[in-house]
Amino acid sequence: MKIRVERDGLADAVAWVARSVPSRPPVPVLGGVLLDASSEDTLTISGFDYEVSAQVGVEATVESTGRTLVSGRLLADITKALPSRPVDITVDGSRVGITCGSSRFSLPTMPVEDYPQLPGMPEHAGSVPGDLFGEAVSQVAIAAGKDETLPMLTGVRIEIDSDRLTMVATDRFRLAMREFAWEPSGSVADTAVLVPAKTLADSAKTLASADSKVEISLASGDGLLGLSGPRRRNTSRLLDAEFPKYRQLLPTETSASAIVDVTPLVEAIKRVSLVAERGTQVRLEFSDSGLRLTAGGDDEGSAEEELAVEFSGDPLTVAFNPGYLLDGLGALKTDRAQMLFTTSSRPALIKPVGQDGEVSEGYLYLLMPVRMPG
Repeated sequence: MKIRVERDGLADAVAWVARSVPSRPPVPVLGGVLLDASSEDTLTISGFDYEVSAQVGVEATVESTGRTLVSGRLLADITKALPSRPVDITVDGSRVGITCGSSRFSLPTMPVEDYPQLPGMPEHAGSVPGDLFGEAVSQVAIAAGKDETLPMLTGVRIEIDSDRLTMVATDRFRLAMREFAWEPSGSVADTAVLVPAKTLADSAKTLASADSKVEISLASGDGLLGLSGPRRRNTSRLLDAEFPKYRQLLPTETSASAIVDVTPLVEAIKRVSLVAERGTQVRLEFSDSGLRLTAGGDDEGSAEEELAVEFSGDPLTVAFNPGYLLDGLGALKTDRAQMLFTTSSRPALIKPVGQDGEVSEGYLYLLMPVRMPG
């Protein structure tokens, strides 16, 4: 194999594929990435660990075809560090040579014949504009849990209902949900699947583009989700776990509402939470005169700040984990937000408010309050 490829495209592709390579593979070959120069003008880079597969094509000048398998992490580190010059890759026996300007590397190869075959893409289910898909995943994945002993909470639930697609994630302390229209294929049936949140978020960052679409493929019977965009595709095993019945958590009626400016509120939360011991809680006191934020106490120092808000309802004091509250406000993608409450011990809702003053029903962030001392 002998090829020449542009450094930026190569480094970006290898970095994306290497994310799916396990840091401690059960067998050495699963720590490798496959370089396949079987066509005249494309280098295909692939990674697979039996759970997640990633594959990307990069334009290349192929002088002689071939395939080779090298350490994914090492190749990613090398290509990232190369100067901005064309990269020559050659395979000679059991070594692969990488030359870029005056930089030269020689790496050992792994046996290609031992590498597993990547799964094929499942049946096409539909498509979503790339920028919409990327935004929706980022808004929802923040609420997914990270405790691997509770796998049902580490995923994003994707629900397909005709031309509506819903994404939901929760870690029991907060919940994020995004609903939007998509373009289903004619044969897709209404269904719901659970996708590992980390895998979905990594894919969305790469596939999100304003001028392209993300193609969604699904084989729920085989437990596989496929995502693809221009020159890129990946598959992920679905989580075989029962997602919580989340809709019963959503308040059906509320007793108080506040319209807030997001940026001033975010900055105020960051300031007052500096004295919150281990970031435990920030208290929000809503009344007709505005919002008062407080944190801390006599032992560790205290802080308070006041903001103007549009409030309606009975005065209310509620406490939240400041990190979770900041996550929700940061996910709105709008300058203003609506906060809805029932009581100080019941979940609160945060929704985006558009420039026209209308509250968007497409996204919501539900947050459990923290018990206040005393």
